Amino acid sequence: MKRKIIEINEEKCNGCGQCIPNCQEGALQMIDEKARLISDLFCDGLGACIGHCPEGVITIIERESEPYHERKVMEMIVPKGRNTRAGYPDQLIEAKLDTPNAISELTQWPVQLHLLNPQASYFRNADVILTADCVPFTTGNFHARFLKGKSLAIACPKLDTNKDSYVQKLISMIADAKINSLSVLMMEVPCCGGLLAMAETARNQAGRNVPVKRIIISIRGEVMEEDWT
Repeated sequence: MKRKIIEINEEKCNGCGQCIPNCQEGALQMIDEKARLISDLFCDGLGACIGHCPEGVITIIERESEPYHERKVMEMIVPKGRNTRAGYPDQLIEAKLDTPNAISELTQWPVQLHLLNPQASYFRNADVILTADCVPFTTGNFHARFLKGKSLAIACPKLDTNKDSYVQKLISMIADAKINSLSVLMMEVPCCGGLLAMAETARNQAGRNVPVKRIIISIRGEVMEEDWT
């Protein structure tokens, strides 16, 4: 494909290396005392390195090139430590590593709480995720980070009707299916608090002190708070 990518005039490069740490993708390395583009896959073509070259030998051109591969960039920079990763929030790195080759961690059907049988085999002695239905769409690595190895129930505490039945189903999961734990994932918006209230009411009425974890997700998909109630 034809796209924008950086080009280095190696004859005029003095080997100062100032461009290297300013390429967060790791596309530049010092080789034979010259800054060189090591792979088209790592260069996003934005040219953040250009302003850090005192000799002005880096430019952006348009040519045939392999497309920029963000996953490969993440795989390369993660082992190099916190300083190299500084330009990339942990959430972004996890999402980019998980998403391209992501596999579903869902092991059951259905998932909506109204449709679930609380005594189904996949709830027996299971760790359960009770999530607001917006959370999986907001969190890019939901399957890998939260769902893997767990059973799932989805509900909306604001828009769903007959929420008393939700409480009864959660009571049955706790008392009858004897789930090991219940993690409640909610968005940061106030209406999501009803989901935790239902979980805690169910625990109290079930008469079994199952561990309940509260996880608050921001509208940007970041974990804001995570604690046991």
